Amino acid sequence: MIRYDLDLVASWIAPGSKVLDLGCGQGELLQHLHDTKGVQGFGVEQDEEKAATGISRGVSILQGDMAGEVRDYPDNAFDVVVLSQTLQQVAEPLGLIRQMLRVGKRAVVSFPNFAHWRNRCQLFFQGNAPVTPELPYDWHDTPNIRVITFRDFHRFCNRFGFTILEAVAVKTDPASRGGLVLRLLPNLRATYGIFLLARS
Repeated sequence: MIRYDLDLVASWIAPGSKVLDLGCGQGELLQHLHDTKGVQGFGVEQDEEKAATGISRGVSILQGDMAGEVRDYPDNAFDVVVLSQTLQQVAEPLGLIRQMLRVGKRAVVSFPNFAHWRNRCQLFFQGNAPVTPELPYDWHDTPNIRVITFRDFHRFCNRFGFTILEAVAVKTDPASRGGLVLRLLPNLRATYGIFLLARS
């Protein structure tokens, strides 16, 4: 079994699709899609050790910077491009999502929800930058350079012309195989958001 959030992402991908996974880690999602749906998958991962582990398991992974590598693919080369739990580390999110929707017909984007009640409580009661299972770093050593909420992302998509086809608010731990889809007060209660995007 794969992580709960990745299983939800996989449910949006049709059998036999061609998929590009940016920041794919060890290629867990791509392996799952290949085994269960016959997907032709390719990944890009900056971490050399993670990429090597995935490659050793037979996953097609290119080790390098995803923002640079995605520009090398032709228009409409993929059915779906995935960016899972990585948007908060991206230097130029607008440019990257535009590239994702240039090379792919659809894009899946997920990220930790900074408006989760636990983050709000730490800020309000402790006065500290939040450290949580979803955002487990101190301010001085974090790879995360952005804080994103569901409302922020909806405004972002509306402003720049990305169509949200599906949106799911999820309560799950970072490596958990279980979780819940939340419909009540998602911006307050959900730990992650997952969005399926298309060009306008």
